[in-house]
Parts: sequence; C-alpha cells; structure tokens
Amino acid sequence: MKLTHFILASLLAFAPLAFVHPVLVKGDSMEPTLKDGQVVLALWSWCSGKPKLGEIWILNSPEGKVVKRILALPGQELEQRNGYLIRSGELVEEPYLSFRDTRDDGPWSATDGYLCLGDNRSHSRDSRLWGTVQTTMFRGRVLGGMPLSK
Repeated sequence: MKLTHFILASLLAFAPLAFVHPVLVKGDSMEPTLKDGQVVLALWSWCSGKPKLGEIWILNSPEGKVVKRILALPGQELEQRNGYLIRSGELVEEPYLSFRDTRDDGPWSATDGYLCLGDNRSHSRDSRLWGTVQTTMFRGRVLGGMPLSK
C-alpha cells in the first residue's frame, strides 16, 4: 500500500510538468516586461491553443530558444513609424513599453506565419531579422514570471 501512495504522490507532484515548464529569460530583449535572468512559466504549446496577438511565447528561432511577443498574425503587416507600430494600417497600443525606438522600419509581412518581436526593440533580434514564425516553432505560451531575487 505504501508503494501505491508513493507512486500517486509522485504523479501528483510531477503531473504539472506535463503542462507547464520553467524557462530562463536570457538577454534584455523583453524588458521591461521580462528581465534577464528571470524565470517564467510557460504552458506547453500542445495545450496552449492557437497563438493570439499580444501573447508572449517561447519560440524556436534560427538563433535558438527565445522569448517574444506576437504582434502580427498570418496575413497581417507591421511597420514602425516614429517608434510606433502600425499593424495593417492601425496603430498598435503597447502600454507595456517604457522606451520607444524612434526609427522608421519595415514593413514586414506575415503572409505565411506570425511576426514576433521583443518589447525592447532596439535590443531585440526577432522577426524583423529572421522573418515569420511558423506554428511548429512555438514551444509554449508564457503564463507569468517569477520575481527576481535581489
């Protein structure tokens, strides 16, 4: 009977890992939202549903595993004017930004995938450099971050 209790306790302890996994944020491309060295919890992509605008995801990029925000869905277009993003002709509200890169850039087209950018645009290597993100490149949707210890 004790063995079955141990097995049950082990399953209950590790079952959440089947759905959620911790990820270490590397670099400052998502500041101020996420900081270098912060650990975030991500829901595995197979149980996260279809990616939506504004969500933060863990991606397999040409540069390895990265954390980025979805800013254009398939069929949409992005451009940057005076530090503001324009998506298919509409201004994108970005209350999470504390700094705007005032360069004009783009347009970038998401004809065959998603456009995913870092919140800290001047320090982010993202879809502006490596193109669209395919559905198969999404690893998990970020649920939230754990506070950094001082």
